[in-house]
Amino acid sequence: MGDRYVFALSGDKIALENFSPLDGLLGGVLIGAGAVMFMALNGRIAGISGILGGLLDAGGIEFSWRISFLAGLLAAPLFYGLIIGGLPKITIEGGMMTMVLGGLFVGFGTRLGSGCTSGHGVCGMARLSPRSIAATLVFMLCGFATVFLMRHVWGL
Repeated sequence: MGDRYVFALSGDKIALENFSPLDGLLGGVLIGAGAVMFMALNGRIAGISGILGGLLDAGGIEFSWRISFLAGLLAAPLFYGLIIGGLPKITIEGGMMTMVLGGLFVGFGTRLGSGCTSGHGVCGMARLSPRSIAATLVFMLCGFATVFLMRHVWGL
């Protein structure tokens, strides 16, 4: 059961075997519920880049909740893997340089956009924030353009 979801990247196709819309719906509901609970219980937005970025300057209780939140993000998939008997197998065909550059671009975009996809896309759009809606549109359009250029123009 651990290899139920297999992402296969080959050529221009990205195949997701055994996809179930119900799994996507359940995941979305859980993410939304987590964001709502975080806002209701802490009065804060569950934007990962803001939580991680604020960790460097945090002290006392600020440090405690931030490190606890991030530890939960790391522990959750491990807990999931224990329950189902292993983590899903993910295959990424791309060199280390591609992944490093991608991470740097994401980090730069996060700083430039004053937040990440979780802060703007999940929490900000749920609050109907015009800034978050604009930022999410820019994230998505840049993602579409990147895939188009990488796959169809440069053939990578």
